[in-house]
Amino acid sequence: MAVLDSQSDLSLSRVAMKAELLDAETELALAYAWRDQRDEAALHRLITAYMRLAISMAAKFKRYGAPMNDLIQEAGLGLMKAADKFDPDRGVRFSTYAVWWIKASIQDYVMRNWSMVRTGSTSSQKSLFFNMRRVQARLEREAASRGEYLDRDQLHQMISTEVGVPLGDVVMMEGRLSGNDFSLNATQSSEDEGREWIDTIEDDSTPSSAMVEHAHDTECLRSWLVEAMSNLNERERFIVRERKLREEARTLESLGNELGLSKERVRQLEAAAYVKMRKSLEGGRKEVQAFL
Repeated sequence: MAVLDSQSDLSLSRVAMKAELLDAETELALAYAWRDQRDEAALHRLITAYMRLAISMAAKFKRYGAPMNDLIQEAGLGLMKAADKFDPDRGVRFSTYAVWWIKASIQDYVMRNWSMVRTGSTSSQKSLFFNMRRVQARLEREAASRGEYLDRDQLHQMISTEVGVPLGDVVMMEGRLSGNDFSLNATQSSEDEGREWIDTIEDDSTPSSAMVEHAHDTECLRSWLVEAMSNLNERERFIVRERKLREEARTLESLGNELGLSKERVRQLEAAAYVKMRKSLEGGRKEVQAFL
């Protein structure tokens, strides 16, 4: 944290704008130096180089009314967390990993300071908070261009489908975003011993760090899998998709019938495809190799 605390927000921005652009080799060396030797000079250099990215992302959240200085500080904290948890052995650029942490840190800050009562804390509520008004406005514009009018129920259903969250969460979020704040310490009844509203709030959300790591790892696995499958011919890709990427894997016999091949020949093609994919993933990507 000292990397951020040692500079004012203004000087931090100035330093960030003048910071060096790290090439992949230098970035990797700094990441190893911090992870293995806890070299604070390496950490400072890595953080400073990517504060430009953090400030750029913070600026996108100004419309929520939070002070820019606070947004920059939160973005910097997310960048610090990313540097502390980054594993250079994964084979991805630090900036790719840091984006997830920076965004999560800023979003958590915005939601905490907007209103605990009106926004909520689950992943679907978080997605709605940052996307609902934009999606709603677009849907209404598109309907108007077609000469249509969307009633509230239709609009809620379309937002639910568009954002990929339960319909009930859409209805609840609309009420929270349009309602007034009230004290969490207010009692639910007029009785002196009535329970306070804060006692009813349960935090059942996944920790932000776990959400970020899961999203990052999923994206890495997807990109590595696409890379490995790019070395296969069309028939091999088809077999791998049907055998490994469907919710219910198809049998060798059913694939053989579709392709006009024997069951044994399909098995041979599948095995050969996995060999090709493993070779393309040599030097890492253990998670995808386990998939094979």
